[in-house]
Amino acid sequence: MSPNGSDTIIGDIALTSVRKKPEELRSHRWYGVNDLRSFGHRSRTAQMGYHPSDYMGKPVIAVVNTWSEINSCHTHFKQRVEEVKRGIWQAGGFPVEMPVMTLAEPFQKPTTMLYRNFLAMETEELLRSYPFDGCVLMGGCDKTTPGLLMGAISMNLPAIFLPAGPMLRGNWNGRTLGSGSDTWKYWAELRAGKITEDEWKGVESGIARSPGHCMTMGTASTMTSAAEALGLTLPGFASIPAVDSRHAQYASLTGQRIVEMVWTDLKPSDILTSKSFDNAVTTVLAMSGSTNAIVHLVAVARRAGVPLTTARFDELSRVTPVIANIRPAGKYLMEDFFYAGGLRAMLAELGDLIDGTQRTVNGKTLSENISDAEIFDDDVIRRRDNPLVPNDGLAVLTGNLAPNGAVIKPAAMEAHLLKHRGPAVVFKDYADMAARIDDEALDISADSVIVLQHAGPVGAPGMPEWGQLPIPQKLLKQGVRDMVRISDARMSGTSYGACVLHVAPESFVGGPLALVKDGDFIELDVHARRLHLDISDAELSTRQAAWKAPKRPFERGFGVMHQLHVTQADKGCDFDFLEEHVRADSDEPDIH
Repeated sequence: MSPNGSDTIIGDIALTSVRKKPEELRSHRWYGVNDLRSFGHRSRTAQMGYHPSDYMGKPVIAVVNTWSEINSCHTHFKQRVEEVKRGIWQAGGFPVEMPVMTLAEPFQKPTTMLYRNFLAMETEELLRSYPFDGCVLMGGCDKTTPGLLMGAISMNLPAIFLPAGPMLRGNWNGRTLGSGSDTWKYWAELRAGKITEDEWKGVESGIARSPGHCMTMGTASTMTSAAEALGLTLPGFASIPAVDSRHAQYASLTGQRIVEMVWTDLKPSDILTSKSFDNAVTTVLAMSGSTNAIVHLVAVARRAGVPLTTARFDELSRVTPVIANIRPAGKYLMEDFFYAGGLRAMLAELGDLIDGTQRTVNGKTLSENISDAEIFDDDVIRRRDNPLVPNDGLAVLTGNLAPNGAVIKPAAMEAHLLKHRGPAVVFKDYADMAARIDDEALDISADSVIVLQHAGPVGAPGMPEWGQLPIPQKLLKQGVRDMVRISDARMSGTSYGACVLHVAPESFVGGPLALVKDGDFIELDVHARRLHLDISDAELSTRQAAWKAPKRPFERGFGVMHQLHVTQADKGCDFDFLEEHVRADSDEPDIH
């Protein structure tokens, strides 16, 4: 629904002429066959209180739920899942809730990124091994969106994504607070002595005051918006705040729609193309979205057989204006974005930068879904002729320090640092940085370049969000609020600053970042897309020859699988044995 309450989203759902028969359902192999195994399936379903009329000859729908009591972003999913089920029942389907790993961003250590592929594997395997004809994917908190999509795309059953929705605006002493962004801002002010401990506690109590994911343009809002632009979500859903009653209504509509998708066999492979991924990338860039989107969308695309590269992000970035005025690059929050017209209005304003011919989960094209969208506040959603910045919502850098690329968000950094040369101050790992960054004796100035090593996919482990490296306290007290900082880590999408991220290959596996020494001069030129370590090739080769591989961080469990099989950031950090997906509908073993 649009903010004014009119139903502009669903309309008349387009139906295909070819519809499955009940005996063609995948679940028929479990329930409809007259043999001993099907006897067991039916009798055990009866044990749970269901009559054959509840499920026989009906689409069986997995409601893949990332709810848990430690995932604050998904607090409302306990209720939303019931609304999804209601929609499935109403449409003549049989819902089965399936809990999966929750990936609670604020709590899981060392990082949820370590477990994104775990969620993807779990999603794919539960869809493969149980009698499901289709699925609703319930996610939103940062890594849940790409993890669920990766697993569902690889399985390739009819799938629709339900976004958690952003939380309400934060508030403290009459000031509007944005999650993450204002955390870093006021933490710096506290360290600089500009606010008191009591004031800091006030920020703490007012910054997150409802269910839902971050209401800034962090990774959560970036990825749910990208999912909608891909065509995998009911149009308009990603913008609705989590506690808005329209969010509950759309949960039910999502349940209804997945049943029809099963009957018409509308699968991810029917929706996802190179052009739909271009739409998602353009959407992220127009929002100055999270740098994490590059890693995630590359991984999602590779699962779909689309060779999306970081170079393509940069190519589109050069021609895409930033028109969503949302923190940290802009002024407003996701609640304001929804009231201003939401993602549909922004996509419509992008015009010919979006390929409207792409198919979506409601059976219509993207153009059809946004044809009546309006902007109600053109300071929140800018017109193309009045962008927040004309281009470069994100930028991909290369050079001898990052042969396979690195990422920066120009719109969220101080402009004077777009071109910078300074001496490196190197920290060998996070513990080293934490121990020394506020040491008064540290030889560092505002012109220095802070370098953090061993923070990548293998070395950290899991590529944590350490990339917004802290500015030394002595410089904060001098008024410094931004510096060039370089790492192979990621950064929260709610973060800001001149932070070069995702340096590939990472230092832990011998990438050039491992070879930087204190005092080496580093050159950053965002407009030229250049990141250069100012030493000779001969010196770089000498250092490389002397480099010794460190001990890997894991000795058992999932961590060993991760460190042996995770790809580098420019390849999406997926597992090398999962990138080349296998279509379940064409190569699934016969369970009977």
